[in-house]
Amino acid sequence: MPFLPGFFLTSQHKILVVDDNRNILSSLRLLLDDVFEDVMTLPSPKTMLNVLAQGVDAVLLDMNFVAGINNGNEGLYWLHKINDKFPDVPVVLFTAYADVELAVQAMKDGAFDFVEKPWDNTRLIDTLMRAVKSRLESAPANPTPTEMVWGQSEAMLRLKTLVEKVARTDANVLITGENGTGKDVLAHELHRLSARVAKPMVCVDMGAITDTLFESELFGHVKGAFTDARTDRKGLIEEADGGTLFLDEIGNLPLHQQAKLLTVVQRRYVQRVGSNTPTTVDIRLVCATNKNLQKMVADGSFREDLLYRINTIQLELPPLRNRPDDIPLLADSFLKCYAKRYGKDICRFSTEAMEALKSNTWPGNIRQLRHAVEKAVIITDNAVIGSADLQLPVADATSAEPEITIEAMERKMICDAIARCGGNLSLVATRLGISRQTLYNKMKRYEIEP
Repeated sequence: MPFLPGFFLTSQHKILVVDDNRNILSSLRLLLDDVFEDVMTLPSPKTMLNVLAQGVDAVLLDMNFVAGINNGNEGLYWLHKINDKFPDVPVVLFTAYADVELAVQAMKDGAFDFVEKPWDNTRLIDTLMRAVKSRLESAPANPTPTEMVWGQSEAMLRLKTLVEKVARTDANVLITGENGTGKDVLAHELHRLSARVAKPMVCVDMGAITDTLFESELFGHVKGAFTDARTDRKGLIEEADGGTLFLDEIGNLPLHQQAKLLTVVQRRYVQRVGSNTPTTVDIRLVCATNKNLQKMVADGSFREDLLYRINTIQLELPPLRNRPDDIPLLADSFLKCYAKRYGKDICRFSTEAMEALKSNTWPGNIRQLRHAVEKAVIITDNAVIGSADLQLPVADATSAEPEITIEAMERKMICDAIARCGGNLSLVATRLGISRQTLYNKMKRYEIEP
């Protein structure tokens, strides 16, 4: 999968896919789930505007929803609706009908780009990544809160003291914690407090780089190294020279690629694909993961020598449920940010609303809290956010019916496909519209045996 120079996906990017074909929605969720943190799907555009009000970074929109009508007018209609209400959200139109004139018209009417069915996975992902990048580049100042809010809990105050000591060194740091605890924010704080702050910080999602492009993206390449290598190109590690290299979700790095990364960590040089000349790099390495790397070492899926190299210092972010005293400070910080972003004169939370925030368990941690506050800012018409504005889920203690999750649905879909294809994984990947590597990653995640 190609990456855009200077742009690396983070956990905050949300994609909405709208298509009336549920098989297409399932295939796209499987494909995009490894690239974007939050992939939402809708079989109809009727509720699309409500979803967009919750905050979306890009939309992949089908052109036709009524059976027998293939002129693309529906897509153009909804494109105009999105442009009117959410002009900052880029729209990629999706159609099975190759119509150049329609594509031109859609671009004139404000579409970001146009993708035809059947789609090419690489082009589709590249287009959506560029769409997200365009939104980030055009976003107003401080669109999302990115500075570290330490809070006042004992655990976070201890962590702050340690971070202030570690940041002044070049020691390799491993940040651990559940999804949504703010590992990427802490990584940026380490860079901000370091002597390298004037140099680049390059962030790389290790789970989003495909096997085939791993070496080219990280180490770079020389002209002629492979078919599309038309010029020499620095890799991401070289881009970080003098600054900080942040490897997010390091636990997703396949075992056979870990040895190549270990060489860089040990020797501090890279060798571009197609070149015999090593290039020395001066980097500060920060890694993050939500996985238990010690357990992965024990089961043979993570190299022990690499783990020892990357965790000179380990910083663990506690889950939000273990530090409820920090919730008011975090919530107030998010409130100020989003009130400014959306031009709303909102000053505070009501007492009931704040108690609701403090009593919630927040399985999605700080990320979930941030999204809840953003949604409340968007929907309220008052100067004070009330508990009803938060729309927090209410647990039903009397219900015995288990919740059906996206993960459970994905696992079942993959298992069913394996059964239908007689265990032929190449055929399974083709039927699901994903790469073999993506299929392997998901089988590993869901502990599916071939």
